[in-house]
Amino acid sequence: METVEMVLRGVGEPESIEATRRELPAPGPGQAIVRMEATGVSFAEQSMRRGVYYDQPRFPFVPGYDLVGTIEALGDSASGLRVGQRVAALTKIGGWAQRVLLETGDLVPVPDGVSAEDAETVITNGLTAWRVLHRTIRPSAGQTIVVFAAGGGVGSVLVQLARQAGLRVIGTAGPSQQQRLRDMGAIPIDYRREDVPARVRELAPGGVAAVVDNVGGAGIVDSWRLLAPGGTLVSLSDLGMGEAKHPMLRFVKHYGRLVWWNALPNGKHAHMFNLWAGHRLHLDRFRADVRTDLTALFALLADGALVAPIDSRYPLSQTAAALRRAEAGGLSGKVIILPDTDE
Repeated sequence: METVEMVLRGVGEPESIEATRRELPAPGPGQAIVRMEATGVSFAEQSMRRGVYYDQPRFPFVPGYDLVGTIEALGDSASGLRVGQRVAALTKIGGWAQRVLLETGDLVPVPDGVSAEDAETVITNGLTAWRVLHRTIRPSAGQTIVVFAAGGGVGSVLVQLARQAGLRVIGTAGPSQQQRLRDMGAIPIDYRREDVPARVRELAPGGVAAVVDNVGGAGIVDSWRLLAPGGTLVSLSDLGMGEAKHPMLRFVKHYGRLVWWNALPNGKHAHMFNLWAGHRLHLDRFRADVRTDLTALFALLADGALVAPIDSRYPLSQTAAALRRAEAGGLSGKVIILPDTDE
């Protein structure tokens, strides 16, 4: 089968991404060809196109951290799967394509009633939010947490999950997102007009149970100081990494600071979130955990308990524009990439 892929040949602007065609090999044992119905843009691809994402492959390669699609062909030993079935996959790379050859062990069935677009919003973003809340923070009902960039793709899902868990949520966002956060049940802080640390201390004088920091930079120190005794800081990314003169040095410094804080005898905890932890050493368990967590998220979507936050949609041929939109900031959810209508 032929596929169209969006290839990143080296460090460059989004417009340097090239559409190429090639023939996919027939799926071997334990493999499937999946026709993409929805993929998207995450912080990972933004970093990859600058060449600063940890453990990214050598150029050239096809980005695309996740996707939802329909199985078009199956190799042998594809237990429990069938041609025509809608599935989701966490791919890390390769998702920005018309068709993708994947290992069946990485495929998670998408239930009837959940659209491809909605399912796409909760793969990378939803897994991140779910694991930060339920596997890292593990808060108790009634506690207060702070979510930075609460109006974005990860933040929007995290706020909803936290509210379902009975938490009080303080969320930072730009002025256009303030009412949206209120509607989701969060207490909004306009990071452009307000002193965020001072406002959080006003709302939670004794400190907060957790801070989820999706911004990084010098402000990570304030995030640590906002914690109550026993609190947890989770660092998702450093938005300034791509613009740094020496990005890996900045990463090492950032990571070292978290390790040091985590070692202090004050009962607080600091974590750098890694969605791929355990992938290489414990693949079967990693896949089982992805399947368990995604299935739970899909069930919430199907029940209407979770609203899929979508910022904008772009056809595959306009992937560069989708990446531009994601990098512009001020998102109200996931930037989605869809098949071209003439396919």
